[in-house]
Amino acid sequence: MRIIVIGGSGLIGGKLVGILNRMGHEAIAASRSSGVNTLTGEGLSEAMAGADVVVDASNSPSFEDKAALEFFERSTKNLLAAEAAAGARHHVALSVVGADRLPESGYMRAKVAQERLIESAETPYTIVRATQFFEFLGAIAGSGADGAAVRLPSAPMRPIAADDVAAALADVAVADPLNGTIEIAGPESASVAEFVRRFLAANGDGRVVVADPEARYYGATLDARGLAPDGDPRLGPTRFEAWLERAGASA
Repeated sequence: MRIIVIGGSGLIGGKLVGILNRMGHEAIAASRSSGVNTLTGEGLSEAMAGADVVVDASNSPSFEDKAALEFFERSTKNLLAAEAAAGARHHVALSVVGADRLPESGYMRAKVAQERLIESAETPYTIVRATQFFEFLGAIAGSGADGAAVRLPSAPMRPIAADDVAAALADVAVADPLNGTIEIAGPESASVAEFVRRFLAANGDGRVVVADPEARYYGATLDARGLAPDGDPRLGPTRFEAWLERAGASA
């Protein structure tokens, strides 16, 4: 099976290409570094030639509201048009658990707009919504920096290892399209503040982490569901302590 991975040089895309190739498929990494620009359309037609499946693991280079929306809308439209012309049979997109519950976040609004474009297109699709990655906990800590402390929501989350996200995407890519959305999450649940506290402690960072029910997540208010999935998600096997040990407790 010929599988084109958009964002194939990124954190998830790079892992996904390796997994698919080891499975015996022909996985092609498509990104700006390989001459494919979904925002302008440059190189898309050539990259899509002979594609059976397209996996979009790309991300906006900017998290500013307008720029993120422009990226996800324009790049998704270009990608869907190119893959339809090439006769691709399955579009897989990586999205975010709870994106539709955080309308205050311009980035999340942009991800929802991306999902709507995919759902209305002619190519059969599967949207994979993932929780936040363990690899992002350092950045989340930075977002809550408050002097000598870190102030973060007490709402729950179920972060997941990037390796487990890539493995789930690989399984979805080689399966039949669902024409729907699935959720993936880590095996453990705790508050946003607690996961960051454990992450900082493992890295020798002595800052105090304050669990504040009023604290915002990148400017957005979290409800009681926080950043956790709603239903019965597919769970990644990697537990947080195992990931910390494997990663050498590094950000």
